[in-house]
Amino acid sequence: MKQMLEQRTREYRAYIEKFMADYYARFHDEPQRELFESMEYSLLAPGKRLRPVFAFEFCRMAGGDWKKAAPFAAAVEMIHNYSLIHDDLPCMDNDDYRRGRLTNHKVYGETMAVLAGDALLTDAFAVAASAEIPGKDIAFAIQVLSENAGSLGMVGGQVLDTQSEQRLLTEQEVLDIQSRKTGALINAACVLGVIAAEGSEEQLQAAACFAGALGLAFQIRDDMLDVIGTQEEMGKGVGTDANKNTFVRLYGLEKCEELVQKYTDTALEFLSVFPENDYMRALALSLTTRTV
Repeated sequence: MKQMLEQRTREYRAYIEKFMADYYARFHDEPQRELFESMEYSLLAPGKRLRPVFAFEFCRMAGGDWKKAAPFAAAVEMIHNYSLIHDDLPCMDNDDYRRGRLTNHKVYGETMAVLAGDALLTDAFAVAASAEIPGKDIAFAIQVLSENAGSLGMVGGQVLDTQSEQRLLTEQEVLDIQSRKTGALINAACVLGVIAAEGSEEQLQAAACFAGALGLAFQIRDDMLDVIGTQEEMGKGVGTDANKNTFVRLYGLEKCEELVQKYTDTALEFLSVFPENDYMRALALSLTTRTV
């Protein structure tokens, strides 16, 4: 199982990285070349590519050719990276390092970092619209992507997060933030994979429910690693969330460990809809027990 997990994950990562690199290679002679350099600096930096992996595997589990999900996988990854560029800005988290390298604005300046994020967000929809599936399914996919990325999803979660920094939140308020800020793009990736496969309504619902539970388990583990991890292990600053409304601040480490297990178990239950789910089960468990 470990060998299958590593081999398939490598294949998915290699495919999406080439897909994204090839997409932007066409624009290297454009006069706004510094914009593309800034975009690619963040987009093509070494990363886990979790959201593309989710899109590819849910497409495969729903009976489709997983490569057909590449435009959707790239779109979600582009939106994710735009959010990281903006999150790192001085007006947001003011971080100096991301994935073991200087953050985008530290290399290209704040103005170019903002514009690079803007461009990645906008380009994501052009890439998604290029998917080779029926037009009605592309329209549905664009709706899913928009709702999860925008005011009802990731951006909405970021707003709630920034508005909550000066007070201690309730359990529900923390859940409201994290289900949007982190969970929304995981939801998009999983559901878009099923759409790419032209899967059933039951599969769409199962993908969304899986993503909701796994997104919480993933974020709780992330909050824990900000406390117990090191900068060398994480490739970014740690302890930066000490005064934020994280799950660790709300529950403490021991309770968080229990919640990670609870939400992981819930997520795994929804995979029963898909006949061949061994890889996704193994991936989910590896993510929620990770140490980096």
